[in-house]
Amino acid sequence: MTRPEMSFSLMVAQLVFFSGTIAAQEKQLKRSDLPAPVQKTADEQSKGATITSYKKETEAGKSVYEVKMTINGHSKDVTIGPSGNLLEIEEQVTLASLPAAVRDGLKKKASPGKITRVESITKHGVIVAFEAKVLTAGKKSEIQVGPDGKPLAHEE
Repeated sequence: MTRPEMSFSLMVAQLVFFSGTIAAQEKQLKRSDLPAPVQKTADEQSKGATITSYKKETEAGKSVYEVKMTINGHSKDVTIGPSGNLLEIEEQVTLASLPAAVRDGLKKKASPGKITRVESITKHGVIVAFEAKVLTAGKKSEIQVGPDGKPLAHEE
C-alpha cells in the first residue's frame, strides 16, 4: 500500500470511529424510557406543546435528557437532569421581539452574514444568552451574545 493510500485508509478508519462515538453519546428514547422525575418535568414543560423527540445525551460524562417540542409555532428544547432538575431551556424567539441592544449585538456579530434563527438560552430561570444561527456565503455558524447584547466571556 502506498503512503497516500495508507493516509486515506487511516482517515476513513478515524471517521468511522468518531461517528460511532458520537452516536453512542446520544440516544433516541420514548417517553416511557425516561426516569419518572424526568417524565414529570418533561410533562410540566411541554403543556400545550407537541413533542418531537426525547433523547438521552452524555455531557461531560453525565447523562442528561433532552425534550424537543413545538409550541405555538416555535421550537423549544428542554434539558433535564436525571433527578428531574431543569438544566436549560432553548426557545426560539423572533429577532424583532428582542431588546434593541440584543438585536444590535447579534446583527453586529453576524455581519456580513444573515441571521436565520434566534433562540433564548435560559438557565436557573434566567436568560443567560441569545444564540443566532447565521448564514454567510453558504456556510452555517452560530453566535451568542449576553442578555445585554454584549459578547460573552464564554459560550453558554
